[in-house]
Amino acid sequence: MKLVSWNVNGLRACVKKGFLDYFHQVDADIFCIQESKLQEGQIELELDGYHQFWNYAERKGYSGTAVFTKKKPLSVSYGIGERETEEEGRSIILEYEDFYLVNVYTPNSKRDLSRLGYRLQWEEEIREYLIELNAIKPVIYCGDLNVAHEEIDLRNAKSNIGNSGFTYEEREKMTTLLQAGFLDSFRHLYPEKTDSYTWWSYMSKVREKNIGWRIDYFIVSEQLEKNIVDAEIHHEVLGSDHCPVVLKMDNIG
Repeated sequence: MKLVSWNVNGLRACVKKGFLDYFHQVDADIFCIQESKLQEGQIELELDGYHQFWNYAERKGYSGTAVFTKKKPLSVSYGIGERETEEEGRSIILEYEDFYLVNVYTPNSKRDLSRLGYRLQWEEEIREYLIELNAIKPVIYCGDLNVAHEEIDLRNAKSNIGNSGFTYEEREKMTTLLQAGFLDSFRHLYPEKTDSYTWWSYMSKVREKNIGWRIDYFIVSEQLEKNIVDAEIHHEVLGSDHCPVVLKMDNIG
């Protein structure tokens, strides 16, 4: 089974930059997007063979998530934990026979860290929710998680310590999640692989020089460790300031 996650930073703009070419080429069983930045009816995607599930933000042109899946899920829900809805459209949960898929666009703490408190509360809620799901069946948790976990996960670590996405608090939340029975699939397979990033600033030549951050993930339950075949970063795929990440699994689906 092949799963893809991509923060498209505006799906309508990404479609104009080759989204559908990549979508058909990669031929994923499950394709998750974050930051769709649209409302219902603002785009019509012809994705033959896929079921489409959308969670729109109430605010226009902001946030939003979607999942396109070949296999119809047993159930679909929107919002983590006790949140039956989320005004920012940040999560979609699909239940399958063998696992839960949790697609998330994690809140950004903002440059001035004015949203760090909200972000840390979100992290507490999502961890508790993932642990609850994991007690029922394994979890595949993916999306733009807006944190570079370790210094190896961004180019200029020393100068970014304390900045949004690389605060001690955000990094510690990721550590705590992984200690609760989950694996960072990419780093599990490639613990020392450097220069492997999924997001680059739009500043001039930053992506060309690969001055990036790895903030997009596939996190999986530890009991799925034996099912992981590969974890890939498709850094060559343009169309957004993020690139797609891919998880290949065996004997599941």
